[in-house]
Amino acid sequence: MRLRASRCAASIVLGCALGACTGYVSGGLEQSHAPATGGAAGVTGASGANAGGTSGSSGTAAGEPVTPVDCREDDAISPGAAPLRRLTRFEINNTVRDLFGDDSSPANALPSEELGNGFGNDADSQSVSSLLAEQYSAMAEGIATRATATPEQLEKLAACAGDVTAQTSASDEAACAQTLIESLLPRVYRRPLAEDEVTELLALRAAIRETSDFAGSIAALIEAALQSPEFLYRLEWGQAEPSRTDVLRPSGHEMAVRLSYLLWGTTPDDALLSAAQEGELQTAEGVRARAERMLDDPRARAMVRFFFDNLLPISSLPSLERDAELFPAFTPAIGALMREEIHTFLEHEIFEGPGTWRSALTAPYTFVNEPLAAYYGMSGVEGEAFQKVPLDDGKRLGFLTLPGMLAGTTHSNTTSPVIRGAYIVRKLLCRDIPLPTAELLGEELFAMIKPPEPYTGDTARERFTAHRENAVCEGCHRNMDPVGLALENFDAVGEWRDEENGVTIDASGELPGVADAFDGPVELARALAASDEVYTCFASHWSSFAYARALVEADDCTEQTLQGEFERSGYDVRALLLALTQTDAFVYLPAVRK
Repeated sequence: MRLRASRCAASIVLGCALGACTGYVSGGLEQSHAPATGGAAGVTGASGANAGGTSGSSGTAAGEPVTPVDCREDDAISPGAAPLRRLTRFEINNTVRDLFGDDSSPANALPSEELGNGFGNDADSQSVSSLLAEQYSAMAEGIATRATATPEQLEKLAACAGDVTAQTSASDEAACAQTLIESLLPRVYRRPLAEDEVTELLALRAAIRETSDFAGSIAALIEAALQSPEFLYRLEWGQAEPSRTDVLRPSGHEMAVRLSYLLWGTTPDDALLSAAQEGELQTAEGVRARAERMLDDPRARAMVRFFFDNLLPISSLPSLERDAELFPAFTPAIGALMREEIHTFLEHEIFEGPGTWRSALTAPYTFVNEPLAAYYGMSGVEGEAFQKVPLDDGKRLGFLTLPGMLAGTTHSNTTSPVIRGAYIVRKLLCRDIPLPTAELLGEELFAMIKPPEPYTGDTARERFTAHRENAVCEGCHRNMDPVGLALENFDAVGEWRDEENGVTIDASGELPGVADAFDGPVELARALAASDEVYTCFASHWSSFAYARALVEADDCTEQTLQGEFERSGYDVRALLLALTQTDAFVYLPAVRK
């Protein structure tokens, strides 16, 4: 699997090194729709290998266990790296909401996460700058102040806290503070408190109380806890695995944290912590049973939405602008509805529809509400709720051809088959197309990298022909342009057009390394759905997101397990999510961590 991926990547890298001409293309792609949540759309995933499956495999339902891939040598267990993971802004916002009922998204004020694996949670890219440390302090202060602002807010932390007044005795106040610490802080730290920790926290609270009122002392306590590594990081110490010295197993509470942040993007709830306490998360079977229930919770949908907001070029649609003279009906509000259309479509596909990634690529329907339907010229749709409508005009098929996807991969008022093609090749096929540099090409040649002028051709095919005729550019553009040209029937806001500048559009194209050519976006969607590489790539994005790192050669068994179970399930996305909780990388920890 990995060998074929590396050969494919090597051929593209070599071609680009010999003839690189895509600087503005990929660079623009990466910078244009990096979401506010810290993700990126231009970061290449892990292996782009062929999973070995076929486009017609039926598989099993997501709720049915499948036989694990037997890729281990003897009894070897290979959990891979277990880096120290810091909570992302998305995770902090969700956690603060669930701990304190604070839905102000305070982590949005933190500096943007480094792109890393494309989801903002790459542990190897989570450095702490002085600015970030300062912002953590300001964020913690704001959360603590809001959580203790009124007796009603204090009562949410502990029932007794709302009743504390100036007349409350010091001993009763101290007893209430202890009750609050013992109930709230284990949830903040996501584990039971040690006895000496309770003593230290009580002492801290008492010291602050000497110069503050009760609410102020509790606010300071919360502020300190929210700046603690116990809150900001997902600390994992592990516990011994019987008869083994090479691996550890996460404790019950550590496994609860792994599950909750993977499937919900937030802190464990009381039910999950109770399962940890009762020992239900000490086996892979117990973990899977809990994960199945968690996927039925609405919080799983929010987590999947976050994943796609970072994988797909849609997060910036609510702020997308176009020339009002060229596209008078398009507004950022319409862009926001386009984004919601894609999320609603994918949520339906995964949680209510067929559930497969193939179906998402080929479903002959979408979801619109009345304002978006009116913009599209559809009739019969009323109300603000999104409703299922057919795509029966032969022009669109699956999520790739929805207007939001086409608008999100267009960075000006003019379409670019290079940018659209690069997005598909890099993010749906996981093929690396490296950026050329001045050091590689030389300053003079590097300065030549720019898009063609509009007057060089009536259609994009004419304007971009030079990329494939010029030996300097052809090495990279042969892998991007033929894909993007198949989408040229869609304009800069994703609406259909038959002509450009009075010339009929030729939307024929081909996928790199695939013999059969295709004509138009529907055939492109079907070609992608028939490509094993697409499913391998999709699984690699999920593994990188789930484990907060890219998988490397040492993770081959984990990777093979995921790919095999995804294939046997018929590429069911829920089955893939469950498989993520069953690998060595999730169930174990290395005994020695670097």
